[in-house]
Amino acid sequence: MTTTALPSKLATCSAQMALDKSFAAIDWQAPWLCHLSQLDYLTNHVRKLSEPLDNLDEVAKDNAINDGISDVKNNSISSNFSTTVIAELLNTAMNKQSSEWQTQPPQTKPSKVHQAHSLEFVAQDALPEGMGYEQFIATTGKIPTRDNLHDLFNGSIWLTFPKTKALLNYHHMLQIAKRTDAQGEKEYRGRVRDTITVFDENGAVLVTCEPSIGEALVNFDWQASLITPRAHFDNPHQVKYDAQAAVYIFGHALLEQLIQPRKALCAHSVIINVTAAFFTLTLPERMRFLDTQLAEHMHMLLSQANITPRQLAPLPILGVPHFWADNVNSSFYADAYVFRNGRRQ
Repeated sequence: MTTTALPSKLATCSAQMALDKSFAAIDWQAPWLCHLSQLDYLTNHVRKLSEPLDNLDEVAKDNAINDGISDVKNNSISSNFSTTVIAELLNTAMNKQSSEWQTQPPQTKPSKVHQAHSLEFVAQDALPEGMGYEQFIATTGKIPTRDNLHDLFNGSIWLTFPKTKALLNYHHMLQIAKRTDAQGEKEYRGRVRDTITVFDENGAVLVTCEPSIGEALVNFDWQASLITPRAHFDNPHQVKYDAQAAVYIFGHALLEQLIQPRKALCAHSVIINVTAAFFTLTLPERMRFLDTQLAEHMHMLLSQANITPRQLAPLPILGVPHFWADNVNSSFYADAYVFRNGRRQ
């Protein structure tokens, strides 16, 4: 019996061992989560799995606990099933998405030495001792997943941007091979892997059909990038089909930090220029198109000899129009500690 097949009482019991109260703190209505694929499915199931036992009446609570203990003793459920709750949820969401889109499940990006593998979320202890995380994904397609917020959001980005996430893994492996061949030390990361990690953990994407908005962001011109074009930014809760700009978060660590929003939180962003037709698409169509464009953009960026994380444009994430109520007032952007003059000419 899998975790997802458990009776509701036992599922609640198992969740107490797997999902701590941090999951209950997620505001699933937050505007920076609206673009995530299978959001409704993840919202509903994570809420159920993180519901405290205290919310049950005494009879239901006792039954849940007794049923859980009994099933573990009878080996009908693995004693370590709690470590796979998030992995199982993500696998179900991924299969559901492939069925809805009538597409093959997403895969890793093949290379000269590694074939493509269909993705699968697995428990962290599936990662062999001594094998690197990126190598394990590249050679098996399996993504080690713990039952914590960080890995839930990491998995949600794999669902939303599978081509780009696979592309980042591909470039990790290219650099590992180069560093090993040239210097014999896998531990030396280099600027390419540093850039990948910064974007993977803390990245955001500004999509716009008005190039001046992206140019202004790169130049730390907050007036021209965020304030003046405010009315032309897409509203995550009410999609604007005549919008000229939108921001989508890529970094899973940034999503985790936004559980407790702080004005100083700053994403490292890339700019993707599109035609106005992009904003006439439905949100799922936008994400599928953007994933392809972003993967191509990151491939070109990471292939540059002089790439550094400094080529990612800083973006104070709560300054994005519609992301935070206080930014409706232009005085919000007067905080020089957050909205700095910058380093570029």
